[in-house]
Formats: sequence, C-alpha cells, structure tokens
Amino acid sequence: MPLTRQLVPPVHRTVPWGTVGAAGAAGLLLAALTRTGESAERLSLYLLRAAILAFAVGLAFLLDDPARHTTAAVPTPRPVRVALRVALAVPAAAAWWTVALLLVPPGVRPPVGDITLEAGAAFVLAVTGAAAAVRFSEVTRPGLPVTGGLLATAVLAMLFWPGRWALFVPVQDERWAAAHDRWAVVLAGALVLGAVCAVEPVRRRVRL
Repeated sequence: MPLTRQLVPPVHRTVPWGTVGAAGAAGLLLAALTRTGESAERLSLYLLRAAILAFAVGLAFLLDDPARHTTAAVPTPRPVRVALRVALAVPAAAAWWTVALLLVPPGVRPPVGDITLEAGAAFVLAVTGAAAAVRFSEVTRPGLPVTGGLLATAVLAMLFWPGRWALFVPVQDERWAAAHDRWAVVLAGALVLGAVCAVEPVRRRVRL
C-alpha cells in the first residue's frame, strides 16, 4: 500500500491531461449548445450524446505511455499501474459529467440515471479499448487508433444497429427502458473485458 501511494505522483505526471482536458472542453461546448435556442433544446439529447462521445475520445488516450517499454520491468504489476491511471481519471470524469448535465436546461434534460448509464458505458469502452490495444500489441500510444475505432463504432451503431436491439433511442420512444437494459449489459461487459485486458501484455516471440 505505501508503494502504491508513492506511485501516485509519477503516474499522475504521465497521464495525458492536456488531451483529456481538450476533449472535455469540446464536450462541454457541445452540452452548452443546448442553451442557444429552441432548436438546440429539441436536440439536447443528441448534443449531450455527442458531448459524451467527445469526452470518451479523450479518455481513449488515458493509457498512452511513451515510456511503456522502459517501465515494463518495474516491480509494480501493470494492473496496478492501469488501475492508478483510472482512479486518477474517475474524479475528473465525475466532475466533467456533473457540469455537462448542469449545462443542459432542466426542462429538456434526459433522465439523469439513464443518460449517466450511457455515459459510463462509453467512458469504460474507451478505456477498455486502450487496454486491449496495450494488451495485444506493442503500441505505446493506443489513443489515436482507439479513437478511430470508437468513432467508427458509434457511427455504425447509430446507422446499422438492428432496431429491435436499439441503443440510441429518443426519450419518448417506447424502447427507452429496454435500450438502457442493453446499455447496462454493455457497461458490465466492458468492465469485465477491461479487467481482463489490464493484465500484462501478451509476450511476443523473440526475433532472432
């Protein structure tokens, strides 16, 4: 435990806060657009979902570590180092989400619990994607490729996901409750996969 506490300052310095902050600022700008007029208010759910995606893009860079191969031999296991990065990001994500919700006028704000479930699933998926990239490749900066995959997945899901399993539905849609049952499954699956991918990367074959 003392060793873990000693790791907090150096791990904090290696987190790409600038990238996360820029993505968060873009997300808050999108959320603030819900206050700009009646047409924006009608699009509040979609603007808030876009804000969620923007911040998730920033979280995809959370595990970027140019010194990854240098620190591979340190005694602290990778799951601990990954968990520290996530633990440092959780308060920032919670604060960001609180501000994003408050920026949306109360009269057009989606049900807080349900939209928070969507946000949590998106954020966990982003970090899990980065953990998977680290687990199964030798990249030191998984953020950029994971961002591409995250954006492509979001667009394809909105366009081609079967209606009977819809995830992105309007508040008035009768499928709203069922859609958020599915979001809960997505979140649980992402958490499990993230835990699996946080272990030490697959050992590569040595090249002679």
